[in-house]
Amino acid sequence: MKLRATLIGFTAILMWSFLALFTAASGKMPPFQLSAICFAIGSVPGLLVLFFKPSRLTLLKQPAKVWLTGIAGLFGYHFLYFTALRNAPAVEAGLIAYLWPLLIVVGSALLPGERLRWYHVAGALAGLCGTFLIVARNGIEFDGAYAVGYGAAFLCAFTWSGYSLLMRRFEAVSTDVVTCFCLATSILSFFCHLGLEATVWPATGFEWIAVIGLGLLPVGAAFYAWDYGIKNGDIQILGAASYAAPLLSTLILTLFGFADASWRIALACLLVTGGAVLAAQDMFRRKAQLRPAEV
Repeated sequence: MKLRATLIGFTAILMWSFLALFTAASGKMPPFQLSAICFAIGSVPGLLVLFFKPSRLTLLKQPAKVWLTGIAGLFGYHFLYFTALRNAPAVEAGLIAYLWPLLIVVGSALLPGERLRWYHVAGALAGLCGTFLIVARNGIEFDGAYAVGYGAAFLCAFTWSGYSLLMRRFEAVSTDVVTCFCLATSILSFFCHLGLEATVWPATGFEWIAVIGLGLLPVGAAFYAWDYGIKNGDIQILGAASYAAPLLSTLILTLFGFADASWRIALACLLVTGGAVLAAQDMFRRKAQLRPAEV
């Protein structure tokens, strides 16, 4: 059960790795407009599932802390991430924001029934180093003039890691509730778009396909898979394995001609993969213990 849930959670990481490709192919739509449309698309499959569930109305009867955590997690993360990118260079802001997998691994020590081992932290740090090689390939330079953007990026990392850790405590809450989180995020993003951006629509059918792809996978199904994974799987492994997302994203961009191959990617691949394997020691040990019993 735990292994299956962990693998389902990992599919979210795989889907997030297509985020950069779909975003690059979606044209010049501003971020909050794109977020509003994609989260609306991402809520559609959940709404269709709920339509055929007789218990759908009971889904709304959740404690306030569940709604606050879910909406603050999805919308808060994206709001802070876009704010960081508006007020700081993308490289530095992105690197700070991607502290969230490490924060999940370290923060998991506060969860009931979880024990933080040295190899969990070491695996997450290896993944962070691999991410650094990818994101900061042209160097980094932190400038005090971008303090607002850096601060938003830090809050971004704490928001998503906090969301993931807190939702683990709500394991009795059905993953169907993510549908409501997506709808709320879409509505809030829409109002942010109206107040902060000029509307830009996709210019071609190909760009619309990319937008729909974003809504169905990285900004849709991925959040349902992540919710199920962190509630029922190994959250420490998922935290460390999350550093695979920027690596896989870079490999996909390279494959489709949006980026060039380099030695940094190869080294990052070793660090991220090695870190994930190191963090997954508990899972490998459990499998090794089960085999003799099965025989």
